[in-house]
Amino acid sequence: MAAEIPPGSNATTVKWRLPSVHPEGRKFILIALGITLLVYVLSWLTWLTWPMIGLTLWVALFFRDPIRVTPHSDSVIVAPADGLITLIQTVPVPRELSGDDGLGDEPLVRVSIFMSVFDMHIQRAPITGTVRRVVYIAGKFFNADLDKASEDNERQHFLIERGDGLRVGFTQIAGLIARRIVAFTKAGDMVAAGQRVGLIRFGSRVDVYLPSHMTPRVAVGQRSVAGETVLGALHEGAPTRGIAQ
Repeated sequence: MAAEIPPGSNATTVKWRLPSVHPEGRKFILIALGITLLVYVLSWLTWLTWPMIGLTLWVALFFRDPIRVTPHSDSVIVAPADGLITLIQTVPVPRELSGDDGLGDEPLVRVSIFMSVFDMHIQRAPITGTVRRVVYIAGKFFNADLDKASEDNERQHFLIERGDGLRVGFTQIAGLIARRIVAFTKAGDMVAAGQRVGLIRFGSRVDVYLPSHMTPRVAVGQRSVAGETVLGALHEGAPTRGIAQ
């Protein structure tokens, strides 16, 4: 459930909490736990018990779902993913996101966020609006850190349109280990900025296409936080409120 944090709120009311595990990950944790118990009871495999405990903990960590506080402002676009910003380039818009009812046909600035297997892998909406397109494309599984991954790898495109007509597109891209891209929303759904919209399992990348009148507010080598880091803004000035979700 989302909760608004007003400006000037008392910081002492904000407390750290252990992140929950997303439902998508529960079956994988149970599988890892089951294998751990099996190697424990089999005497000739007991030496694998501690490595399997470590693997089970890693699976739980991978599917963690922390609460994030999203800037509540119509002038900013927030990062849809945790990870390392590896590329900022002006590139042609993917065919699945282009056209008069999409992002247009002119090149746009693309911000690429690479997620290692240690990053949180739940994606969040960069703006509030209506999901206009969700397009899945089967593909290969090159290293998601490579530029060609945007065109060759398994991927899923999202196009979100705000009430004032602003459109933002982003793409979930599978990596070397990832073998499943999951969408939590479909075309026609309304989403809020920072709302969970998808997940990529086990190492991947997210490309974000900024509107033509926006310049990046991040740099290559910077780490982004899904639902919190501002990728682009219409004007200077920090938002005054946040939404915790």
